[in-house]
Amino acid sequence: MENVSSIVTWLNENKNEQFIKKMEHFGIKTDTAFGIRMPILRNKAKTIEKNMELARALWQTNFHEAKMIASFIAEPKKITEKDIDNWVKDFNSWDICDVVCFGVFCKTTFYDKKIFEYAKNESEYIRRAAFSMIAGMSLTNKKLPNDAYLKYFDIIEKYSFDNRNFVKKAVNWALRQIGKRNPELGKLAIECSERLLKQPHKSAHWIAKDAIRELNNKWKFSTKTEE
Repeated sequence: MENVSSIVTWLNENKNEQFIKKMEHFGIKTDTAFGIRMPILRNKAKTIEKNMELARALWQTNFHEAKMIASFIAEPKKITEKDIDNWVKDFNSWDICDVVCFGVFCKTTFYDKKIFEYAKNESEYIRRAAFSMIAGMSLTNKKLPNDAYLKYFDIIEKYSFDNRNFVKKAVNWALRQIGKRNPELGKLAIECSERLLKQPHKSAHWIAKDAIRELNNKWKFSTKTEE
C-alpha cells in the first residue's frame, strides 16, 4: 500500500528538470516541483486507492506534484470545509488551483457557499478558485438547471474590475463556460458581457469582448463587440 514516503520517493525518481523549465514558461511556480507531466501523475494516482487521510498528508508535504496526486485521490464526500480552506490558502499557481477546484471542490456539497466566500478574498489564487469552480461546474455538472447559474453573473460583474492576470482570465473562463452550456445561457452571458462593456475597467472590457467573440462563434449570435 502506498504511503507518503513511497509516493515522495516515486516523485524523486521521476523528476524531470527539462519539464520544470517548460512549467516555468507557462507561469507555473516550480520551487517545489519535480517536473512530472500530468498524464504520468494521473496514471500514478490510478494505482492508489481513494484515501482522504493520505490526501491530507500528501498535501502537507508542500510538493507541487504531491498536491496534484492528493487532489486525484481525495474523497469529496469526506473532505471538510476546513480541509479546502487550508488547501486554498496554499494555492500559488494556476494549475494546482484549477485541478483541485475541478477535481475536488466542485464535487463537495458546499461548493456554492465557497464560490461566494472565495470571490470576496483579496488573494489572487483564492479569488481565482471561486471562478475556476464556476467554470468547473459549468463543464462537468450536466444536471444543474439554468436557474442555478443566474446568481453567478452578479459576481462575474462585481469582480470583473480585477486586472490581475489569473483572476481576469478565470472570470472570463467562468462567463464563457456558463454561456456555452446552451443557447439560453449563451444569450444571458452575452447580456452580462454587454453590461461589462459599460464598466470603466479595462479588464471588464477584455473579459466581455473575448466572451462575446467565443459565444457568437458557438451559437451564431449577431451581437457585435464595441471596438
